[in-house]
Amino acid sequence: MSIYLTALTTMIPAFKFIWSHKNPFPPMPISTTTFAFLLIFFGRWIYRRVQQALGEKDPMRNSRQVFLFIILCILLSPAWRKKDYTHFHPIDMLMYDAKLHHDRYLETVGDTASLGETVARYRQRYNRSPPPDFDVWFEFAKNKSALIVDEFDQIYDDLLPFHAIAPADLRRQTWEMVSNPWNEISGITIRNGEAKVQENVLPTHRWMLEGVAVLINSFAQYLPDMDLAFNLNDESRVAVPYERIQHLRQQARSQDNTGHSSWSADRAAGWLPIPEHEYRETVFRENSWRNSFRTFGSAGCPPSSLARSSPHISSHSHLCGPCVAPHSLGQFLANWTDAADICHQPDMAHLHGFYLSPAAFKASYQLMPVFSQSKPHGYNDILYPSAWNYMDKVVYKPVPPSGTPGTEDANPGFPDPPFSAKKNVLFWRGATSEGVSSESAAWRGMTRQRLVHMSHNLTTHPHDKVTILLPNPADHTKYKYQTLPGPAVKQLGLTTDIAIVDFIARCGGHDCDDQKAEFALLPPSDFQAHWGFKYLFDLDGAGFSGRFLPFLQSHSLPFKTALFREWYDSRLTAWLHFVPQDTRLHSVWSTLAYFAGVDGTMWGQKIWWKGHDAEGEMIAEAGREWAAKVLRKEDMECYFFRLLLEWGRLTDDRRDELGFVVP
Repeated sequence: MSIYLTALTTMIPAFKFIWSHKNPFPPMPISTTTFAFLLIFFGRWIYRRVQQALGEKDPMRNSRQVFLFIILCILLSPAWRKKDYTHFHPIDMLMYDAKLHHDRYLETVGDTASLGETVARYRQRYNRSPPPDFDVWFEFAKNKSALIVDEFDQIYDDLLPFHAIAPADLRRQTWEMVSNPWNEISGITIRNGEAKVQENVLPTHRWMLEGVAVLINSFAQYLPDMDLAFNLNDESRVAVPYERIQHLRQQARSQDNTGHSSWSADRAAGWLPIPEHEYRETVFRENSWRNSFRTFGSAGCPPSSLARSSPHISSHSHLCGPCVAPHSLGQFLANWTDAADICHQPDMAHLHGFYLSPAAFKASYQLMPVFSQSKPHGYNDILYPSAWNYMDKVVYKPVPPSGTPGTEDANPGFPDPPFSAKKNVLFWRGATSEGVSSESAAWRGMTRQRLVHMSHNLTTHPHDKVTILLPNPADHTKYKYQTLPGPAVKQLGLTTDIAIVDFIARCGGHDCDDQKAEFALLPPSDFQAHWGFKYLFDLDGAGFSGRFLPFLQSHSLPFKTALFREWYDSRLTAWLHFVPQDTRLHSVWSTLAYFAGVDGTMWGQKIWWKGHDAEGEMIAEAGREWAAKVLRKEDMECYFFRLLLEWGRLTDDRRDELGFVVP
């Protein structure tokens, strides 16, 4: 009986896998699956012969054995009936769906609405009146030619739980955070229509707050007095446990405003001045250089989620099917929003530097009003437009050729040619700044290092096998997932130019030497050199990527993978404005093959597949045109202005009475 129970225990997970994976991806070899189960029956047959030789009686009758065999055949039938091909390429379907999604989104932006219509939609959307001076914001947005005046769900979601905290407590929390330099949080004060940076800011980060002050001062004359606490680190800071944050959100939703449109008098008196001596109390915990997924990363997930109920995965080197299926169509990322939700992805604990070993991570389980440039799913920081982009720390500025060709004064420059004239190459340059790896080998899981390994160092080891979707050699009207040894990918004619620059950063001990041996380091290149390539890979690091907006502004096609989300994420549509990539990077080769085409050999046979150049250029130009409409500096000003009007109401002692009403 114990033998049967052991066999049953072994087979149940296998049957579950078979019945839940009926699509072509991930590939499942039928012969291997069938052989495994036949081996069980063969073992049973040998065991019965041994019983007969020993004169023991077999408790299972022949009829029962036949019945069991039939049942197992039925359970195995999905594996035999599973198709290893598809009649359409998933990217074609994803691009079609993206256009439909964006068309629906355009119906919600409200660019032609009047003030009265915008206020009515605000109340309908957020179940409360807009904040005071909403009419001033509306005129400001119209004067800036803002296309989006209705959809600001990110602001609503970020600020909603703070409605359950008293205004005086929010002001006190802000004071406590900026008064203790250890927190690495600094403040900006707004008094009499002018934003100023507090005095005790870390010198290395003062430029950032000064840039934020410049951004705020574009509309500060219309704001009430207030103080703001800004996160100086790349890493997010606030991770309130799921049970607590749901309670706060539920409390906040039950509130409404009666419609008094004037701010409280003498608001400045409600904000305490920064003390001369450091304030020592803090709610933040030091958690740098250690795995943060189970302590903070998954804290915002429901108890029933995989991230909290099954946090341990069986293998760090194999693709976690249940982790990718909810947001994927076959091998390809289908839902950019769901892909950010780590609650069904416990393997993310080992796939990004922020979770593996963050460099500067001081976090709190208590809801605190911290303004941050980006955040992963489950964090409760308040997002705002980054000074990095507003102050042009990285800028799209092609350099045209100059001089006379063929002479000494000729300078090829760094132009941005049409898509068809660019190199048919996937390009990336960057540093190992995603997280710290010191005697832990944590670097092996970090996205940037995995990308470089995937591009240059694939081996014949089973862990380096690549699954790639290509036209079926036997029938070019179908597509089939091919699983190839790592080195065989290069024989397909796919070209990448991907490298870590200068030196290995954020490492210690043998992890530095191991990475130097693994990666061929290159000198830094001019940022404007990006525009010579068709495909630009964008990856975030310790925080958001400051390169993505310049990439969108170019004629190149951005490939993007990101753990962190920013203020503008809801404005962009994956597969229409950029090409999304899963953090696991398992579809990069298939995606590049689709756009760049294939011209090489596979299994010793010639293979050629015309690239989808027109589709690639269509996405590149759609992203460029849309970014020029909704991701301008003027759009950053409109977003931040509206955010601070909402923050002004939150911190006003009469907030339950405040709300703009159309005269």
